[in-house]
Amino acid sequence: MIQVALFGAGRIGRIHAGNLVRQPGVRLKYVVDVHADAAAEVAALHGASVASVASVDTVLADPAVKAVLIASSTDTHADLIVRAAAAGKAIFCEKPVDLTLERARAAAAAVQDAGVMCMIGFQRRYDPTFAAVKQRIAAGEIGTPEMLIVTSRDPGPPPVSYIQVSGGIFKDMLIHDFDIFRWILDDEAVSVHATGSCLVDPAIGAAGDLDCTAVTLRTAKGRLCQINTTRRAAYGYDQRFEVLGSAGMLQAGNHKPTEVTAYGAVNVSVDKPEDFFLERYRAAYASEMAHFFDAFAHGAALRTTVHDGLKALELAEAATVSWREQRIVQLS
Repeated sequence: MIQVALFGAGRIGRIHAGNLVRQPGVRLKYVVDVHADAAAEVAALHGASVASVASVDTVLADPAVKAVLIASSTDTHADLIVRAAAAGKAIFCEKPVDLTLERARAAAAAVQDAGVMCMIGFQRRYDPTFAAVKQRIAAGEIGTPEMLIVTSRDPGPPPVSYIQVSGGIFKDMLIHDFDIFRWILDDEAVSVHATGSCLVDPAIGAAGDLDCTAVTLRTAKGRLCQINTTRRAAYGYDQRFEVLGSAGMLQAGNHKPTEVTAYGAVNVSVDKPEDFFLERYRAAYASEMAHFFDAFAHGAALRTTVHDGLKALELAEAATVSWREQRIVQLS
């Protein structure tokens, strides 16, 4: 039996807790959150004990706990990774590793020094549609990939109170797209150019952030990637990309609630895309959790590591600098 501690009983913590307890041979032992009521509710749902935030050391010192899931606020991620690594625990951590490269690098170094496994929650790699595109690229279906175009649009912006502590749109929202870029093209960026505007909510601009962006990346092999994002899409959660190769193209489209097509005298219609990320990536969240515990049980390699989290954060930082300084950022 693999016993697990969950840090964070908010929206994403609840998703992970539900998927965790569905894994064979896995038990949720502790739920830790600064909000006692939230921790108690998640613990009661899944038969776990409740621990206050002051008992983090106690939880990590429990030899029965073999793995931790970090789904708490971003500012706690790096510290919990370091402490969990020192305690010899396997680690699953939501993105990003941290909002600063310095702390993220320290966390990655702690994982390496301790020799523990650490998976970062880039769930899009586990989406069945996206994963199918990756497999077909690897099989040579479109020849050599040359260009990637990513569309990433939220149905609406989060509260400005969240924007103020999010680290900015590049680290909060586009970090997933930067990971997709590295994963799909299997290449590293040598230059980043980012621009953006506030077209959705002036309050987001007043908070020092953007709500619409366009990013261009060039890789070491000369491949190109364009990422367009916005925090408002009236028609739903819009997550698509296409890969152009030397012998063809592959497109990954949106998911819809149903695949029913209605034919009428005036038009032909289909469902809008899923409303939000929790619906869009329901299967991906389940698949990534199954992968984490399968890798832990069998000593297998992880598909997404703390190194991937660090590289995505480096791109997010470069994009932030590019936007603020209005220049192309060259990467070593």
